[in-house]
This record gives sequence, C-alpha cells and structure tokens, in this order.
Amino acid sequence: QVQLVESGGGLVQAGGSLRLSCAATGRTSNIYSMGWFRQAPGKEREFVATITWSGGGTYYADSVKGRFTISRDDAKSTVYLQMNSLKPEDTAVYYCAAKRSSLYDYGYWGQGTQVTVSS
Repeated sequence: QVQLVESGGGLVQAGGSLRLSCAATGRTSNIYSMGWFRQAPGKEREFVATITWSGGGTYYADSVKGRFTISRDDAKSTVYLQMNSLKPEDTAVYYCAAKRSSLYDYGYWGQGTQVTVSS
C-alpha cells in the first residue's frame, strides 16, 4: 500500500504562486508515476500533470502548460506542483495520485488540498 498526503494549498490572488507537496509513504518502491488532478465545484475531476518516478518524464494539461511545473524528490518520496501565474479558474481541490504501472489507472489518492485564487 501507498499513502499520499498533500499540503501547501491556500488562498492566493490572481497572478500569484503556490507550491503543493505530496509525500508518499508505505511501499513507495511500487510507484511508477505520480500525478496531480483537480476538481472544481460542480465539475468533474481533471488531469493536471504527471511525472514518472524513474525517468522523471513529465506531461501537462494544456490549461496549465507553461504555468505549472511538476517535480519530485526521490530521497523524500515527495512530488511537488509549483503553480505560477494563477488564475481564478485554477480554483479547485487538488489531489495527488500514484500508480504502480503505465498499464494501470491511478490506484492511490491523497485527501486533497484546497486552492482558491481570488480575482
């Protein structure tokens, strides 16, 4: 099992920055990749960014490309999401997730952290 705990959410003005963290514990050797998703009120959860654990390859949703950066710290088993130039439409609960293989869906999820961007 893998446990994920997010932190770093909060309230920020449009144009500001926040950095989210997701610490993984448990059988972290099983992790193939980790990702960030978000869910705004009344909307479906959507993909934000992902990073593979071994090669560090990254992939972003078009809506955040150029503004958000995903990174990892292997020693701390932690993944980060640096969010710059935030917009009110970035307001959502942000979830960290992990998967064991490229063939599987994300099977491990954190509890979520609220990000609110005021205009």
